[in-house]
This record gives sequence, structure tokens and C-alpha cells, in this order.
Amino acid sequence: MLLTILGCSGSLPGPHGPASGYLVEADGCRLVIELGSGVLAELQTHHDPFSLDALLFSHLHPDHCADFTTLAVTRRYHTHPPYDTRERRLPVYGPSETADRFARAYAETDEELLTTDLSDVFEFHTLDESAETRIGPFGITAVRVDHPTEAYGFRIATKGATLAYTGDTGPCEALRTLAQGVDVLLSEATWTHADDRPTGKHLSGVQAGRVAAEAGVGRLLLTHIAPWTDRDTVLAEARGQFAGPVEVVNQGGTYAVGEPVVRVIGGHGN
Repeated sequence: MLLTILGCSGSLPGPHGPASGYLVEADGCRLVIELGSGVLAELQTHHDPFSLDALLFSHLHPDHCADFTTLAVTRRYHTHPPYDTRERRLPVYGPSETADRFARAYAETDEELLTTDLSDVFEFHTLDESAETRIGPFGITAVRVDHPTEAYGFRIATKGATLAYTGDTGPCEALRTLAQGVDVLLSEATWTHADDRPTGKHLSGVQAGRVAAEAGVGRLLLTHIAPWTDRDTVLAEARGQFAGPVEVVNQGGTYAVGEPVVRVIGGHGN
């Protein structure tokens, strides 16, 4: 399994990088998790957007999904797509209001909304915590996490690798279940640790490190750090809680999941 960081700036795009977006690949199958602001541009430096097999959205805040409407334009109006996008719709998995919210973001008028649900080029599925979703070689489990809106973390498994992604969340018991024993935990760490941080929103470096330690993960990758948050401080906080390998991800970095050492093949910082 390969994980490529398309964007990792928390809460909004940073001065030199997109908001949240992650590409996961195995056996020729490609999933994209989140399409935050700027992510579609970065995706095109790696792969043709028409080559995706599915999209996953943890929740519907703009920094995680704003580029969906531009992908809709691509799939509806590209003058020479490699296949008929209405015959081969792209599966999209997200919270319960995903199809309606994306249609409202796309439609220019109330009249257009009556005839626009984007199901001509997308196949929408509501995330289901009660059952594993199979997409190619991937078994995907969605777990509800603690955020002000309906939000999920994902546990993604292949025959030889396991990756957990927290999405946006405050500390909660679900994170331990989500991350238990995985090879790699991709965890948000939006801010530095302080006792007066609002609850039920995000993790600090301390809290991300604790989740990794309690769940016994192989390696911790920190993401979704806000542009105004000091990355080195967040990294030091996580290392103070988790004795295993820890690093802050960079846009464009590619990480092998399920190998003894996670290899950074490329990437540049935010």
C-alpha cells in the first residue's frame, strides 16, 4: 500500500500547499481521501483524475471537500475523457448528506438545483459503520469520531498492510479502536497542547502521540497542522508520548505502508 500526501494543511490551505487530501494505492487501485482546497491540482501532478477508483470523505467541512465541485466540472465537461463518465460513474463515500451538500455547492441557482444531483457522473454511498466496504484490494471500515459535524475516521486494510486515518476529531475512545495495531496511523494534529483548547474538535501533538501509544501502532504520521501552528512543537509533543517512529508529513511525500520502514520518496513542506 502506498500513501501519497496531496495536501496536509489544517483548516485551510497554507501559503505553499493545499488543504487535506490523500491518495492511497494498492494493486493498481486508487482511492482519494478528501478533496480540500487545492488538492485536485496536486492530484494532477501524480495521476489523471479519471484514473481514480473511488473517493472517500471523512466529513464535509470545506478544507476537506471544496475541490469536489471542480472534479464534477472535469467529469461533466472534459472534451476528451478516456471513457464515458456517465457510463462509468465514480463511487463517492461520505456522510449522510454528501450528495445533497455537493449538489447545493455545485448548482448556481435554485432552479438548477432541482435538476442537478451530480448522480450522472458520481455514484454516492453513505458511510456505514456496521459493515466493511470493499473497494478493489481495500477493506475500509468507517468509525464515527468526535467533531462538531458528522465525521468519521477510516481504517483501510489490504492483505499485507493496515492504515488508519483519524479525519478531524477530538480525543475519543473510537480512535483506539480505529488505530489498534495498524502499521501506520495518519493522525490530525491541528494545534499545540493547552488545557484551554475547545473539546470535540481537534487533536494536539500530545493527544495524537497518546493515541498512537495506546493503540500500539507501527508508525505515526502527523497531518492537518494549521498554518499558524508550529510544526516542530507538534512533532516534539507527539514524540514525548509515543516511543515509535513519528514524523510530520509533507505535501507530495509518498509513504510505503506495511513495510518495516516507511520510505519518503518525495515531497516538500508547507
